[in-house]
Amino acid sequence: MEQGASSNLGYRLAAGEEGAINECYAALGPMVLGYLRRFVPRDDAEDVLQRVFYEVWRNRDRYDPTRSLEAWVLGIARKRAIDLLRRRHANVVPIDELRDIAGDDGRELAERYARASEVRAALEHLPKEQREVLTLAYFGDLTQTEISDRLGVPLGTVKARTFRGLRRLADHLGTTG
Repeated sequence: MEQGASSNLGYRLAAGEEGAINECYAALGPMVLGYLRRFVPRDDAEDVLQRVFYEVWRNRDRYDPTRSLEAWVLGIARKRAIDLLRRRHANVVPIDELRDIAGDDGRELAERYARASEVRAALEHLPKEQREVLTLAYFGDLTQTEISDRLGVPLGTVKARTFRGLRRLADHLGTTG
């Protein structure tokens, strides 16, 4: 997806424009499917993917097009993955299956949510190009080559934006490294 195309698509989706959900599915579907396959059985991932995009369309009026479309869609995907795991285990999900999604215990989960909120706030301070690359890499689980293809920019540009974005993110979060 070209720069600015994601945000333009987000506005069109929020407005309920005809064809916007199809474009959203085409642009984000492979990334969301890859994300889902990390958490749910491979055979279930495509069914969950369909539910995710149904929910994206149904709740499009709740989407704020000034925010990241990718992050919003991946948030829905995360919730649907957890729902599937809960249903599959008759509302009892072994903690090992949720470790990557929810953390080891309630305290760790609360700390992750607090840290995630800090990271989201810090991401908002980054230039759009850096924020977009980091979102696709970490929330979309895309490689730098895949990001290059998606954004239509050279691989070296993606690497530079990632490096600069991570450095700025660390500065905003007050971490070193």
